[in-house]
Amino acid sequence: MLRSEFELLLNKTFSPSRFQDYAPNGLQVEGKKEINRVVTGVTASQALINAAIDYKADAIFVHHGYFWKNEDPRIMGMKYRRIAALIKNDINLYGYHLPLDAHPALGNNAGLANAIGLINRSGLQVGVAIEESIGIVGELIEPVSADVFRRMIETAVDRNVLFERVNDQTIQRVALCTGGAQSYIEQAVAAGADVFITGEVSEQTIHIAREMGIHFVAAGHHATERFGARSVAAYLTNECGLDAVFVDIENPA
Repeated sequence: MLRSEFELLLNKTFSPSRFQDYAPNGLQVEGKKEINRVVTGVTASQALINAAIDYKADAIFVHHGYFWKNEDPRIMGMKYRRIAALIKNDINLYGYHLPLDAHPALGNNAGLANAIGLINRSGLQVGVAIEESIGIVGELIEPVSADVFRRMIETAVDRNVLFERVNDQTIQRVALCTGGAQSYIEQAVAAGADVFITGEVSEQTIHIAREMGIHFVAAGHHATERFGARSVAAYLTNECGLDAVFVDIENPA
């Protein structure tokens, strides 16, 4: 597939123009014209680039790419080494941030919702998408205790989580928004959720959870955002005929 065709495919799939994002979505570093092998991952770290070089990939697809708003624009140090490795090896870098969070089938939030079996889903409005929300509100088939729910989440993300249990109420209505979305806890309360799941936690979030009576889960920024890149690799392989593989660079955050 030509590089231009690949970007058209991704833009058609993720519709980045719908989002007011913090970094450019789409092709961020240009490489070879023809793409057959793709590595997907959460973040375009040096370790992921090295894995792509070893895999002889033509392109990398990530959730966290480069050129974030308000960052130092100079290409020096770590940024230079990363970009130099991409250019030297003629590897294209594609980054899709909020569009990958929001995609109803391939997205991070959809993947986490699938993993815990949410039904009757609707959007959790967080004010960053023009046409649709990024987070999800849904329900478990039946109520479960906080202890059971914690085990469900830890199985879904394959790691221990921070779980702030605020009362003895069972959990059925769930709100979630992966990554660094801890500030959306009040939207979760407004949506009538029994629990809010995200990736990170801030000090004040625990107080909000306690005072507003909503269970809170910080399941890891990286852990909650592996779902999208993994789904994209499967999609590119099974639906688009490319040789794509998800590479998980371990990260405890």
